[in-house]
Amino acid sequence: MHDNANQFCRRTRREFLWETGAGFGALGLTGLMGTDPLLANDVRGGIKFANPMAPRKPMIPAKAKAVIFLFMYGGPSQVDTFDEKPELAKLDGKTIPVKTFGRGGHKNTGRVVGPKFAFKNYGKCGKRVSDLFPNVGTCVDDIAFLHSMYAESPIHGSGLMMMNSGRLLSGSPCLGSWVTYGLGSENENLPGFVVMLDHSGGPINGPKNWSSGYMPAAYQGVQIRADKTPIHDLALPEGTTRAQQRDLLDRLKEKNEQHLSARADNSELMARIASYELAFKMQEHAPEAVDFSKETAETKALYGIDEKRTEDFGRKCLLARRLVERGVRFVQIYSGGNHNDHNWDAHGDLVKNHSLHAGNTDKPIAGLLKDLKRRGLLDSTIVIWSGEFGRQPTAEYAQGTGRDHNAYGFTSWMAGGGIKGGTSVGTTDELGNFAVDDRFHVKNLHATVLQQMGLDPNKLTYFYGGLDQKLVGVEGAEPIKQLI
Repeated sequence: MHDNANQFCRRTRREFLWETGAGFGALGLTGLMGTDPLLANDVRGGIKFANPMAPRKPMIPAKAKAVIFLFMYGGPSQVDTFDEKPELAKLDGKTIPVKTFGRGGHKNTGRVVGPKFAFKNYGKCGKRVSDLFPNVGTCVDDIAFLHSMYAESPIHGSGLMMMNSGRLLSGSPCLGSWVTYGLGSENENLPGFVVMLDHSGGPINGPKNWSSGYMPAAYQGVQIRADKTPIHDLALPEGTTRAQQRDLLDRLKEKNEQHLSARADNSELMARIASYELAFKMQEHAPEAVDFSKETAETKALYGIDEKRTEDFGRKCLLARRLVERGVRFVQIYSGGNHNDHNWDAHGDLVKNHSLHAGNTDKPIAGLLKDLKRRGLLDSTIVIWSGEFGRQPTAEYAQGTGRDHNAYGFTSWMAGGGIKGGTSVGTTDELGNFAVDDRFHVKNLHATVLQQMGLDPNKLTYFYGGLDQKLVGVEGAEPIKQLI
């Protein structure tokens, strides 16, 4: 962060109020106003409007430049993936006293469902990982596992809000928005914050999960697809050349500026003018970013793009690598969408559900970690794997292996960006139900990401509603020091 950090952190809503709603209006300020004479130097009422996405210096020494958040929507079971609990196997099928809280409410007893997948040792650190993730298992020496995560809500909607924004209710900026607000973007031709959804659809809450909340719309996530049409309605109109479109935009800009001159306080109009410029730049640069033709067959195979089952998620992971290479600051990829077994929400048949989703993502995730590492990008890129919560050690219904939601204790993991690999932090109880040792709230995870990106989580603020708002809340949160 620049020298006048306090002034930067207390910027008012008026200074950067560029909301435009959606579409390219929401993209409009991404790296454009610094090159647009009108928008770069415009001073109205004593306030100089600046490019909100211009790259900025970190507040503190940074270990990372970018984040890739692999979001396992629906809530993967910690005891069937990365948090082995041998005691569960011994109690399989027995009804025992245990306090749980999920969508079925509070319960004091439950039928234990033993782990459904075998665990094996991996790496020099000897981390035990289930058979669901044999490829990720080969990367454990670069991964830090957080086994003692907890949050307030076991309901998808509020759980997603909490994991993304640190709040149970919508209306607050998400982690990606805070990162781009604090650091801007290193690429003027692509959005600073990109979101890729599952082929089955988006998660509950939709765009609220990547919203900039009370911040300007420039900081919200932009949906991109990992195919030949990354953004729809971006191609040149039929029969139009790029030079003709440039002339058209220049003429349109003249007229818009004349219109703006009598409406000096219309920041939305200013943002729309800039949005046309970003769209023009993205017509040239977005297709190149998603063009895998120059990637080797070996690289594509590493991500599983050569296999039908892993092709979709593999393409998203490869695109994430290409985006961070090109200076995109924050990329979020969702595994699972829609409802029920279209995501990790295993209420019925856990084996069928988790085998499906882990099988779709295991190889691409491992490929991403290995590719980032061999290209020298893992040191500067934080990779996060997490759902909005975990699952209970007991069955939800009288029959079957399905587990209800569990926010009392679950597992997330991080890699790269100065995170200490080959480590496991925190524990849950012998059933994997409650976080008991070194308990870490979702906000501690957020604080860790911000610190590694060079942003002080307890000093990065945005003035709104009469308060200096923070991602980690007014009470603050400390980074997870065991990981750093």
